[in-house]
Amino acid sequence: MAQYDKDIKEAVRVMREGGVILYPTDTVWGIGCDATNPEAVSKVYAVKQRIDSKALICLVDSEARLQRYVRNVPEVAWDIFELATKPTTIVLDGAVNLAPNLIADDGSIAMRITSEPFSKELCYRFQKAIVSTSANISGMPPAQNYCDIDPELLKAVDYVCTSRRQEKKPHTPSSIIKLTMDGQVTIIRK
Repeated sequence: MAQYDKDIKEAVRVMREGGVILYPTDTVWGIGCDATNPEAVSKVYAVKQRIDSKALICLVDSEARLQRYVRNVPEVAWDIFELATKPTTIVLDGAVNLAPNLIADDGSIAMRITSEPFSKELCYRFQKAIVSTSANISGMPPAQNYCDIDPELLKAVDYVCTSRRQEKKPHTPSSIIKLTMDGQVTIIRK
């Protein structure tokens, strides 16, 4: 448990200093940073070799934290989060209090509430939304496990979490659903 605690503390310290981390999530391994820091978000786009017009997902630990970053969360969003049988990301309108280069051109943001122990504790201790984009170079398959991460990525980040590195089991990216203020629902990824 001491190593787990040390791992989370170090990841939090690096993100508070504007750094980029690699960490296990409720889905695949992720590249993360402080979702409120535009410079850190720019570093994530650079690490992924991705143009910054493609928005990134943010991870939070609770409904209360999600409400800090979305002006008005539609009621149906809470139902989707509650009833989802797998990790589900919801694209919501009215993003606030986040790095401008993280928010899509239409003002939306992709948010997911994690229940996986490591990423949930990381979000809780960081006390802010954390960027959670798959640990891969843009266009390559996402890293399901630590052993799948491209060595180039390992060198490009400021900290690589030690938790769950031994794991070798299938993980898939989250479902993505877009919800608009007027109640329209669009499934982006099943």
